[in-house]
Amino acid sequence: MEKVIIIAEAGVNHNGDFEIAKKLVDAAAAAKADYVKFQTFKADKIVSKEAKKADYQIKNINDNDDSQYAMLKKLELPDEWHYLLLDYAKSKNIQFLSTGFDIESIDFLDKLGIEIFKIPSGELTNRPYLEYIARKNKEIILSTGMANILEIKEAIEVLIHAGAKRNKISILHCNTEYPTPMKDVNLKAMNEIAKEFDVRIGYSDHTLGIEIPIAAVAMGAKVIEKHFTIDRTLNGPDHLASLEPSELKAMVDAIRNVEMAISGNGIKEASESERKNIQVVRKSLHFKHDLNIGHILKEDDILIVRPGTGISPMKIYNFIGKELSAPAKANEPLSENHFV
Repeated sequence: MEKVIIIAEAGVNHNGDFEIAKKLVDAAAAAKADYVKFQTFKADKIVSKEAKKADYQIKNINDNDDSQYAMLKKLELPDEWHYLLLDYAKSKNIQFLSTGFDIESIDFLDKLGIEIFKIPSGELTNRPYLEYIARKNKEIILSTGMANILEIKEAIEVLIHAGAKRNKISILHCNTEYPTPMKDVNLKAMNEIAKEFDVRIGYSDHTLGIEIPIAAVAMGAKVIEKHFTIDRTLNGPDHLASLEPSELKAMVDAIRNVEMAISGNGIKEASESERKNIQVVRKSLHFKHDLNIGHILKEDDILIVRPGTGISPMKIYNFIGKELSAPAKANEPLSENHFV
């Protein structure tokens, strides 16, 4: 079975502090995620100075400044940090990823040797950006928050027409609200995407808690992305909708358990671990009381009790009405030798 890829999304939760960024790598590695992912952008390239924050960003930051540009400027990941964090992640046995939000950032990540390009939900309708990534001929993970099925279809067509290979594209169902209300998760849409486009599917989660990503894996997700932070009380746009380190580890552990649980052959049969319990737990036919030779066996003469080492109760009617050819003792297992 293909292993579920778990991406621990550090995003901008470093708050512009390199030591916090390193602690995020530590937490993702300790949780045994496959990747720790940051965000690569220059505020000047992705947002105008007049752009306003989203409602959730205003609520989560609460600094009386509604400028999205000012917020993002403080959260840029400096170029030199990428090299340092890439090496640091290697030392912690976890792979480094970052989402590039503009063409220059994509080129920088390509030069860095990043093997997967993650397309965020907000860029799903950015045709030049999609085409540029497709021409890099690498693995692509596309988030689909805010999108409908036709917009996803168009984005996939753009990617493939520009050179991307369908078998290298993963599509993540997603909801772009932080946190996402449970009533708006709509996990079934993930399987609609799989059915419509024949691509690897996954789920990028913005709900509170860990149960929805786990459910997504049970429903077939092969990629899970989840925001995390070292401290949910920190000031910043994404901290409130992020997991803390212990929760991230619990999510990864649970996903790996679900992954094992759904990896069987699909045939209903006794498993290797339970076969030893068949005789202990099942029952067999025993005599209820002492009986003499010549007795005609009635149903009331039989006990159905453990262990299941004797004749199965499924065969009880094969013996009712038969004459005993040997005496029987109370609680003795019934056998063919008791009959003519």
